Amino acid sequence: MRGLGGILVVYIISTVLFGHFTYVARGRYHYHKSRRGLSHPLPPPSSPPPPPPLESANPPDQVPSDPYPNPDPIPDPAPGDSDSGCIFDVTSYGAVGDGSCDDTAAFRDAWKAACAVESGIVLAPEGGVFKITSTIFSGPCQPGLVFQLDGVLMPPDGPEEWPEKDSKQQWLVFYRLEGITFAGKGTVEGNGQKWWDLPCKPHRGPNGSSSSGPCESPTMIRFFMSNNIVVRGLRIQNSPQFHMKFDGCEGVLINEIQISSPKLSPNTDGIHLGNTRSVAIYNSVVSNGDDCISIGTGCSDVDIQGVTCGPSHGISIGSLGVHNSQACVSNITVRNTAIRDSDNGLRVKTWQGGTGSVSNLLFENIQMENVLNCIIVDQYYCSSKECRNETSAVRVFDVEYRNIKGTYDVRSPPIHFACSDTVACTNITMSEVELLPEEGELVDDPFCWNAYGKQETLTIPPIDCLLDGSPVVEEVYDSNYGC
Repeated sequence: MRGLGGILVVYIISTVLFGHFTYVARGRYHYHKSRRGLSHPLPPPSSPPPPPPLESANPPDQVPSDPYPNPDPIPDPAPGDSDSGCIFDVTSYGAVGDGSCDDTAAFRDAWKAACAVESGIVLAPEGGVFKITSTIFSGPCQPGLVFQLDGVLMPPDGPEEWPEKDSKQQWLVFYRLEGITFAGKGTVEGNGQKWWDLPCKPHRGPNGSSSSGPCESPTMIRFFMSNNIVVRGLRIQNSPQFHMKFDGCEGVLINEIQISSPKLSPNTDGIHLGNTRSVAIYNSVVSNGDDCISIGTGCSDVDIQGVTCGPSHGISIGSLGVHNSQACVSNITVRNTAIRDSDNGLRVKTWQGGTGSVSNLLFENIQMENVLNCIIVDQYYCSSKECRNETSAVRVFDVEYRNIKGTYDVRSPPIHFACSDTVACTNITMSEVELLPEEGELVDDPFCWNAYGKQETLTIPPIDCLLDGSPVVEEVYDSNYGC
C-alpha cells in the first residue's frame, strides 16, 4: 500500500505541473477572469523579486514576474551588424550617435525596413547618443517587431531647439501597431529642464507666479491605438511632460523599468493610461513631480504589482468627469507596492457634475512612508477656485483597502473620504489599515462624508466616520451607473 501511495502522489504532482506549464506556454496574450471579476493578462508566475517588506504578521504575496513569458528573448546583436537576420542597426542607415547630429532620418529608415519583415529589430546600439525630432513610428507592421534601445535616445534640447514644423504635444509616438516590444538596457532622456522652466509652468513666472501664454510641452513616449505592447528594461527620465502615455490600447505589459525626474518638475506623470484595457505594470520604480501612475476614463483590468513610487503624487484614478462628462473605470488592482515621500498615496478624484462609475478597486499590501493623504477619495476635485456645486457625480463603489501600513505626513488626515452629497460612495472595505505619524501627532481624525462601508478589523487611526450599510434613498441606476 505504501508503494502504491507513493506512485499516486508522483502521478498527481506530474499531472499538475504538466498542466501548469502547458497553460503558461499557450497563454501569451489571452485574458482570464480572476477573483472579484478582475481580468488580467495572465495569472502571474510566482518567482518575482518582492518590494520592500511590509511590517506585518501576514507577509504579502510574491510580486509577479513577466506575465508574458517569451521563450525567444531578444538577441544581443553586435553594433553595426545589419546583416545578421532581421536586425536593422540605425548606424547602418547613417545615424551618427554623437548627441549633436540629427539622426531622425536614420531611425525612420531603419523602422521602415524592420516593419516590413517578420520579427524585425530596430537597434540603437550601446555607446551611441542619438538625437531625433518628433517622430511617429506607425504600422501596420509584420509580427514580432522590436525597438531595441541599448544607447541613449533624446529629443532636441528645449523649446528653442524644437523644430517649428513639429508638434509640441508629443515626441515618440507608436501608432497602430500589433505586437510591439520597446526594450533594452538604454536610456530615453527627455531634456526636460528648459520646458519645466517656462514661465507658464506652475510657480516658474515672476515672484513664483504662472504666466499666461503658450505652454505646450511634449509627452515623451506615447502608444496610440496599439495592442499587445511590451515595454521592458528601459530607463526613462526627465520628460518635458508625461513620461509615458497609453491611449486606446489593449494588452500592455510594463516590466522592470525606471522612470525619474525631479520632485518639482511640473506635470511629469510617470505612466498615464487612457481608454486602455488589460494592463500589467510590474517590478518598476517611478520618482517624479506628478502622479506616479494615473488612470483615466475608459480603463479596465489594470494590475499593478511590485512598483515603488516616490517622491511623486502617488497612484491616482482620475481626475474623472470633467465638464460633465461620463467616466468609466473598473477592475483596478494595486498590490505589493511601496509609496514614499509623496503628496498622495492611493487617490480617486472626480469632478462634480460628471456621470459614470469607478468600481471594483483593490488596494492590498501597500507600504506607506511619509505620505500626505495616504487614502483619499475626493469627489469635489477642482483645479481652480471657479468650480460650482453640481448634483450629479461619478459613482464610486466596491473599493477594498487591505493591509495598508506605514507612516503619514501629519499635515493632513491619512484617510479622507469626501463623497458626493447626492451619489454616495458605497461598499468600502477596510481591513488591517495601520497608519502612524511619521513625526509629531495627528491633528485631525479621518474624514468621511457620505461614505458607506465596513471595517473588517480595527484601523489605526480609528475610522468611526464610515457609515454602515447603504444609503436609505439611492438614485435609480443600472449596476454600472451608465458604464
